[in-house]
Amino acid sequence: MASTKGPSSTASVADRPSARYVVGIDLGTTNSAMCYVDTAETDWQVRTFAVPQLVAPGQIEARETLPSFHYQLSAEEQAGSLRLSWQAESAGWVVGVYARDQGALTPGRLIVSAKSWLSHSGVDRTADLLPWQGAADVDRLSPVEAASRYLAHMRRAWDSAFPDAPLSEQDVVLTLPASFDEIARELTVKAAAIAGLPRVVLIEEPQAAFYAWIDAHRETWPSRVEPGQKILVCDCGGGTSDFTLIRVCLGDDGKARFHRVAVGDHLILGGDNLDLALAHYLEKRIAESDKLTPRQWTVLVRQCRAVKETLLARDAPDRLTVNLPGSGTRLIGGGLQIEVTRDEVIELLLDGFFPKGKLDDAPRDLRSGFQEFGLPFAPDPAVTRYLGTFLRHHRHVAIDVDASPAGADPARPDVVLFNGGLFESPRIRDRVLDVIRGWFNADEPDWQPVVLENERLDLAVARGAAYYGMARRGKGVRIAAALARTYYVGVEGDPPSAVCLVPARAEPGQEIELDERAFRLRVACPVEFPLFISSTRLTDRPGEVVPFDRERMTPLPPIRTVLRKRRKSDPDEIAVRLHAALSEIGTLELWCGEIAGPGRWRLEFDVRSAVQTDVAAHRGAAEAEGVLDESAWETCKVLICDTFGPTAAQKPARLVKQLVEALGMGRQQWPSSLLRRIWELLLECEAGRRRGESHEARWLNLLGFSLRPGFGLAADDWRVEQTWRRLQGNLVHSTPMCRAEWWIL
Repeated sequence: MASTKGPSSTASVADRPSARYVVGIDLGTTNSAMCYVDTAETDWQVRTFAVPQLVAPGQIEARETLPSFHYQLSAEEQAGSLRLSWQAESAGWVVGVYARDQGALTPGRLIVSAKSWLSHSGVDRTADLLPWQGAADVDRLSPVEAASRYLAHMRRAWDSAFPDAPLSEQDVVLTLPASFDEIARELTVKAAAIAGLPRVVLIEEPQAAFYAWIDAHRETWPSRVEPGQKILVCDCGGGTSDFTLIRVCLGDDGKARFHRVAVGDHLILGGDNLDLALAHYLEKRIAESDKLTPRQWTVLVRQCRAVKETLLARDAPDRLTVNLPGSGTRLIGGGLQIEVTRDEVIELLLDGFFPKGKLDDAPRDLRSGFQEFGLPFAPDPAVTRYLGTFLRHHRHVAIDVDASPAGADPARPDVVLFNGGLFESPRIRDRVLDVIRGWFNADEPDWQPVVLENERLDLAVARGAAYYGMARRGKGVRIAAALARTYYVGVEGDPPSAVCLVPARAEPGQEIELDERAFRLRVACPVEFPLFISSTRLTDRPGEVVPFDRERMTPLPPIRTVLRKRRKSDPDEIAVRLHAALSEIGTLELWCGEIAGPGRWRLEFDVRSAVQTDVAAHRGAAEAEGVLDESAWETCKVLICDTFGPTAAQKPARLVKQLVEALGMGRQQWPSSLLRRIWELLLECEAGRRRGESHEARWLNLLGFSLRPGFGLAADDWRVEQTWRRLQGNLVHSTPMCRAEWWIL
């Protein structure tokens, strides 16, 4: 069985505060939003950044949300007053309120749901294909480029408001659906880079919504949730539905900790589908006498959104009238009217999209009626059937952490948090709660889940993202493994497969022993260790071998090296067991331990590019120099500690010669992997340089040599930074010999 050791107490160096502002961005399907924290304030709070945008020709207003609509201007429109305050001339396109409203009148020039297209695995998401079914004279954009333009607009709006603190230099937290596959995540980061945001921190929307709730209940949240509970986050927005489970656990410090333990499949099913369903329903009634034009259809869809929101409100009227413009020669006096009742909307939308039923009811494999819109909408419109399937499939997830109440179905959630614009409707929230109660209250008729509420569902994700940015600085409650990832190493096989090294719930510093499975390892010849990462496979266990899945696993740069034998007579292929740990600085350590002998090798992968968007994937060549058996390092460690350690007795002048003799190779042949181990130990033994002039000179000499050439191995940039931070130009013994070694270093 794979075993783990608790996380180390070493403070993370990845989260050092620097920028004044922490900014959370919700890049939504229908609406986007920005919230921020001014860290210069002692009593900090999350504020909403109202985004300036065109609402009409020559009219700019700052709104709390930026509609995620992109409209390409015609030649006549570009000649008008359609530019923003930071633009010298029109860009040829606009986003926001004007784009949404003008696009309703000219749908062939409008891009909608770019975020949903980012997750469409059935198309080339980097190809210029939007707007889908656009006008012939409209330039096509890729979903990545369209998403980048929303981000670019927000960046320029921020820079205009805060010229001394450009957004690219602030701590930016960008949200994405929990169910995004690895490709969609990569493309979201790419869109941010195109928009001029080279470094963003990612967080999933359901967790951001939970952070917003914690922020809103800073003083009372510990009394609202307790260890052992399972929190269900239902996130249904305009274009997608996301389900997430978070476990409340008891930490070693006696405080509640949160672990995301399950994520549902990506569903392109949300409020837009309800609008389309209602529009199709009304079109059939209208079509008995008139055929709708594309412009009338677009207006109808927009009006259906308003009808849905009005008639599914708490105190809704009995009926509403939908008005459509005339067409052709009947533009004046040729409008269409149709009446829709509250009961019709409830039957069509509530019963159609949130039907009551059994927990075991599976989604139906029906062909979507909306395929002409290009997106692969979920085949069954019943959101509650997908929710039931999600809870069933993850009935026993993390059950070993905190058992469910006696007699209760482990699939039952204890707490529910609603998020997304669809749940602005109290009728929809109530219906989902009724369905959940019906699934689990057979034995406890009075049971119902605790409901957590966010005041502003349209801003909750952006607010939570900003709060998370502060939590990363140690100034808030932090969900453990806020963006959980599973790490794998590739193994030979047909088809290709990978073994889980570090599970999603592991924390930095935690050590994982994979002692259930043995592997064959080649030594004394060039070998490759391919590494993969997944943000969606969260239940794989350490040591489990799984098929390689490109849509759910992202390859990271492999290590190509030679594992050197201690003796030439040792076999070239041995049986080993694996041991792994994710470090605080963003590197993954993999140990290969010989089963029938003392051989042991340590590999270090730089995985920071998976979590820090301004860190390029490491592709250094230093690993190819080889990795020595661990026994060789242990010998070096003893010699260094005997010179610089607390009980040191050896003279520093002989240290290098002793190391050469122990390793059986000149120091010019020492591989970089060994040199960096020497660097680590020298920093640990820094106090030893204070013993005298010769100790400090040798310490500086060997420290510089162990870092050469300053790049090439995983995390070398971090090592150089740590070296300068530790030394800061200070010498203990300011003698000519020490000053010379300092200048060489």
